[in-house]
Amino acid sequence: QVQLVESGGGSVQAGGSLRLSCAASGYTISSYYMAWFRQAPGKEREGVATIAEGGMTDYADSVKGRFTISRDNAKNTVYLQMNSLKPEDTGMYYCAAAPYGYGLENPNSWSFWGQGTQVTVSS
Repeated sequence: QVQLVESGGGSVQAGGSLRLSCAASGYTISSYYMAWFRQAPGKEREGVATIAEGGMTDYADSVKGRFTISRDNAKNTVYLQMNSLKPEDTGMYYCAAAPYGYGLENPNSWSFWGQGTQVTVSS
């Protein structure tokens, strides 16, 4: 059974860092595109970062230079390192997977989703 489980969220002050993890089971992430999305209260879900099977990455303009997505195929896990966090980064962060690279702009096209992990950044 395919399952994605996020962890690592929490509450931090502005300027702090968090590392999110997404552990996959039921399939191997080496053959999938992986992504992180987030949704703040009152806003639509937005793409944060994607990573292809070969390791090529893409980031939303709002997080470039601060966030880093990576994957460890041996552990079947994808990570999101978040540095220099801002209050506007607050939201529920979701891990997603798909057999094709649908990109940050097409959240509805991604096949599998985790339950989410909350990130709260205070000023």
